[in-house]
Amino acid sequence: MSEEIEKVQCLIVGSGPAGYTAAIYASRAGLNPVLYQGLQPGGQLTITTDVENYPGYPDGIMGPQMMIDFENQAKRMGADIRWGYATKVDLSQKPYKVQIDEEKWMETDALIIATGASAKWLNLESEQRLNGHGVSACAVCDGFFFKGQEVAIVGAGDTAAEEALYLSKLCSKVHMIVRRDEMRASVVMQERVKATENIEIYWNTETKEVLGDKKVSGVTVLNNKTNEETTIPIGAFFVAIGHKPNSDLFKGVIDMDEAGYIKTVPGTSKTNIEGVFACGDVQDKIYRQAVTAAGSGCMAALDAERYLGELEHAKG
Repeated sequence: MSEEIEKVQCLIVGSGPAGYTAAIYASRAGLNPVLYQGLQPGGQLTITTDVENYPGYPDGIMGPQMMIDFENQAKRMGADIRWGYATKVDLSQKPYKVQIDEEKWMETDALIIATGASAKWLNLESEQRLNGHGVSACAVCDGFFFKGQEVAIVGAGDTAAEEALYLSKLCSKVHMIVRRDEMRASVVMQERVKATENIEIYWNTETKEVLGDKKVSGVTVLNNKTNEETTIPIGAFFVAIGHKPNSDLFKGVIDMDEAGYIKTVPGTSKTNIEGVFACGDVQDKIYRQAVTAAGSGCMAALDAERYLGELEHAKG
């Protein structure tokens, strides 16, 4: 382990809308934040094509470009943006310590966690190849682009049911692929899905392959009871089998729910550790939108600013 230690006032780990917004606000507050971008600079938006639901972009914007804009704005405010990812933490005493790239240690008075979440995928080659070209893990983000078309969605929980209902209002038909002979979704959500005329449920069915060259044109599914293969012509394929918060680094240290989402004090970004704040999808399993992530990044920076102000006053 390298003995090199750098001391900063405010450290931000993660670089999606939450991390960059936190960096913008923390910079303007004079906290001289250092932000480490993580393994996927820009977060989930870098694998999203058109973003049309973020205020201020009347003509829409490509996800990767939007994250470049966020980064450039944070830099203009004075944030120190660096490539690298957090590999170890020691939050047992102040100042807190975070190891970067398994070698360098940072010491910080305030830590903002904005590590996001990752969509769970089926791990099909075609799914990854066509990601952003008709394959999506967010119906609310991308459903609009397939208005009037037939689409498929895979999943059986509340999120899958909600997204299937959302798509049913936009698309001519929704093919819902469910692996077992029942759903995990709540009874009320199941009833709504079953009562929706343009949602067809495929029970005991698994996705074999997403079809298409440059964009999605269909999906091949297998009924695991009858062994019958079916090809469904579709314009888009939505994966709704859950998200995994990128919080493993903080397991056993910061309070989390059973799925690994960091718990924050309601109405704030505060975690159970004083001076450690969480924002964006690592603590939000309900909304998961760029605009709500950015809002919570703002909250984290303001909470950190107040905390550091009180710390300074106490030293006073």
